Amino acid sequence: MMNYDPLDLDHGREERTGFPEVVFGQGKTAEEIRRAVSEIAERSGKALATRVDEKVGESIAQQIEDAEWHPRCRCIAVDRTKAAPEGSVAIVCAGTSDLPVAQEALLTAQMAGADAQLIVDVGVAGLHRILAHRETLQESCAIVVVAGMEGALPSVVAGLVSVPVIAVPTSIGYGASFNGVTALLGMLNSCSPGISVVNIDNGFGAGLIAARINRLACHGNRRDSTDDLPSRLGDAKQEQVEDQELPDLEGEQIQ
Repeated sequence: MMNYDPLDLDHGREERTGFPEVVFGQGKTAEEIRRAVSEIAERSGKALATRVDEKVGESIAQQIEDAEWHPRCRCIAVDRTKAAPEGSVAIVCAGTSDLPVAQEALLTAQMAGADAQLIVDVGVAGLHRILAHRETLQESCAIVVVAGMEGALPSVVAGLVSVPVIAVPTSIGYGASFNGVTALLGMLNSCSPGISVVNIDNGFGAGLIAARINRLACHGNRRDSTDDLPSRLGDAKQEQVEDQELPDLEGEQIQ
């Protein structure tokens, strides 16, 4: 039998993308999850594991310093950075049955630095419920909308706001929902502009996208929030002008 190390962690991911590698717990042993989360947290000060088996999640978290077990979304989170959250991200959950996916999105956005809040049980069967949160939605930098069944809620929300909406279809619903395929197709075919759609039950993906949009809203396209954005934009504009300079017929530059 061949000996091999099942983990080859990407410790450079945070430097490239702004967020450390996330551990997908499904299919991994408890020891593999514990080791991966521990090593990532040691390097980055934070770590996140999703889709952890509920039978071992709490036990793994107890073996890692500062780790928290989130049973409903089956996630383990470590955050030793104590960084203040910023911006505003809304996680909108159509029904209570969609909460595991919505909480995964919420935790991910928070771990990525966003000031995120959860709005629960505002499905389209009672439109007054989502309308009651209209002001909060309009003040958000990004919105994640989680829904199963026919998946109509993202279209409604996108029609109320001018910010990006990330739609998450869930596998909640009766037979003809086809484990989330109906909601997925409904969201992909939405007539409301400004919606992007992630995979079925992918709360993590939606939460991270929302956090990145939120970071751009707070700081622009900068990794270091202390940078001087106006001067950077000025430099970029000057470079663009210089690139567009053309010689006249006598070989001189046309400014």
